[in-house]
Amino acid sequence: MARTAETAAHSQTLSRGIRALEILADSRAPLTIAELAASLGLHRSIAYRIIRTLEDHSLVERDDSGRLLPGAGLAVLARGVARDLQSAASPELGRIADELGMTAFVVVWDHAECVTLATVEPRHNGATLAQRPGTRHSVSSGAPGIAIQSALGRAEWEQRMPGVPYRLEADEARERGYAVSHDEVIPGVFSVAVPIQPPRQRPSALAVVHLGGNMETEAIGKALATSARRIAEAIG
Repeated sequence: MARTAETAAHSQTLSRGIRALEILADSRAPLTIAELAASLGLHRSIAYRIIRTLEDHSLVERDDSGRLLPGAGLAVLARGVARDLQSAASPELGRIADELGMTAFVVVWDHAECVTLATVEPRHNGATLAQRPGTRHSVSSGAPGIAIQSALGRAEWEQRMPGVPYRLEADEARERGYAVSHDEVIPGVFSVAVPIQPPRQRPSALAVVHLGGNMETEAIGKALATSARRIAEAIG
């Protein structure tokens, strides 16, 4: 019985530490311990102990005023995340971004969310959208999420994700080979995405975003599909 209680306590502490990192990563500015504690719903002394542990592992650091921000240790950990996918996608992202003049990015499927893994902005286009790695949005919103659903199909999606509705647009995307969205994740933004389907791995998505105006979605979808096949083949 004591072991069960101890395991639960350790799990809660780990969960709080991970949540603290998520809050700091999502914050647009460094936070004070009091602000972080309030976001965590914890007493300041408990938040302080969590931060000290994260600091010991270089996962959190402080600026000159003592405010908290993500530490360099996170970059070391991030290098190992979907390493094969990042490596295979890197040259294709650069090529797509410059060829289409749009921000290109890879999204991975994480439970009920899509998470931006890597992104490249075009070098010769002054008006582009930034897509920060680590950005999250619902897998049921936007072209990347639709593309991921289309890779599985309705039956498999409903079996694996019973709490997340399967979108009719995913069937359309499955038929034509690419997904399209407008005004779903960011107002005024168009997105086109295709699934990346390496063998023995969960599907991810390759996408571009564009601010305003109509896009030549069929040509973009074909270009993305070609790159997605190259990425999947490179992963092997």
